[in-house]
Amino acid sequence: MAKVAFIGLGVMGYPMAGHLARAGHQLCVYNRTPAKAAQWAAEFAASSAPTPREAAQGAEFVMVCVGNDDDLRSVVLGADGAFAGMAPGAILVDHTTASANVARELAVQASERQLGFLDAPVSGGQAGAQNAALTIMVGGEPAMYARAEPVIQTYARMARLMGATGSGQLTKMVNQICIGGLVQGLSEALHFAQCAGLDGMAAMEVISKGAAQSWQLENRHKAMLAGEFDFGFAVDWMRKDLSILLDEARHNGAQLPVTALVDQFYADVQAMGGGRWDTSSLIARLKAPHKA
Repeated sequence: MAKVAFIGLGVMGYPMAGHLARAGHQLCVYNRTPAKAAQWAAEFAASSAPTPREAAQGAEFVMVCVGNDDDLRSVVLGADGAFAGMAPGAILVDHTTASANVARELAVQASERQLGFLDAPVSGGQAGAQNAALTIMVGGEPAMYARAEPVIQTYARMARLMGATGSGQLTKMVNQICIGGLVQGLSEALHFAQCAGLDGMAAMEVISKGAAQSWQLENRHKAMLAGEFDFGFAVDWMRKDLSILLDEARHNGAQLPVTALVDQFYADVQAMGGGRWDTSSLIARLKAPHKA
């Protein structure tokens, strides 16, 4: 068992850290809201620290799961950041969905301190985190991944090294491109079925047995038909991810016309007050009177 620090106890990090504790790893946690760190530490009979630096002291692995590039820098860099507390040879595994550029930036700084760094964003949402069924896409050096993989697998259904530093984040961008297009297509299909007078549930049951089948269809169509959007990844978070990947596309030359359009559709959902609705709420935009 390893000595592990976990930084960031949000809807994803809290259960992920819990799986590590239940597996027998020695945990010290940090959260920007100290009360949540204290709650987690009490629940799992572990320890919490007042700064990332103190949480990371003596840890073989430091797992981070925060909001964005700036949040990541704030808990990793500086006098109270995780890097300042890590000993040479320790590895920081970043589960934040962030830019490939910040991954490369932090990898360089880690190397200068004789530390390892892996960018390892996750997919699977809150349910995946709670059920230890996350898909984890990793970028970094193979030797570092080999050392960290047994710890990462504690909450993973699938984990794979995708290539050099930044490759994990780039693969997560591929994931979000697919999700955006699939959810928009499913929203339009359900909307069309209802406008055509069909039984939406029956239509989905039939087409789910053919080429239209997808995870989104299987897991989201019932809630979408009911207008219930409290089952996963929030629109605000999706727009953050789409902003990152569209910026990456501007630099690498990828043409993403559908993704750019879906991003604007999510902006419409935000304007409707749906920033905290889950990503399947694209259907609400189609049903809104001004979008009919």
